[in-house]
Amino acid sequence: MRSSLALLAVAATLATGAAHAADYAVDPTHTFVTFEIGHFNTSTNRGRFDKKEGTIQFDRAARTGKVDITIDVASVSTGTAAFDKHLNSADLFNTAVHPKARFVSDKLVFNGDKVVEVPGQFTFMGKTAPLTLKAVRFNCYDNPMLKREVCGGDFEAVVDRTVYGMDYAIAFGVPKDVRLVIQVEAVRQ
Repeated sequence: MRSSLALLAVAATLATGAAHAADYAVDPTHTFVTFEIGHFNTSTNRGRFDKKEGTIQFDRAARTGKVDITIDVASVSTGTAAFDKHLNSADLFNTAVHPKARFVSDKLVFNGDKVVEVPGQFTFMGKTAPLTLKAVRFNCYDNPMLKREVCGGDFEAVVDRTVYGMDYAIAFGVPKDVRLVIQVEAVRQ
């Protein structure tokens, strides 16, 4: 009986020790932060931020994790230089004063083994507000080229830009809601 209890105690200790968060580095070549906003109910303006970095801690067994992603807002790219210049101006992103945005979370919401939501805080234009990213797709795989595990997916949220003080063109009918999509892959370190 004592040996059975001792074995159970050792097994419990090993099981507890096996569950630990692994560190992942955001892969900038497979990570994109894009946005979409309606343009006078006619078309959709789209853009992306070319520079981003971040770290993720992830423990699938314990269903826990942390996310920290920084976006270089001044790296905005729409394919039109004049529009990029206007987006960087004080009218909109005001990147001379607020060159970075940051999403931080210390919680992942799971359904089984899949991450379905990442509630956190988004700092943009000097203001921080709650933001929950919904997972549209999530997966981990062994990358045959890197010989390491890679986890990631597509995460989306609708952001009310007026919360961050971006009121430009609201009076003209440009919507306040912006669709934010973060396509991320992170490599286990």
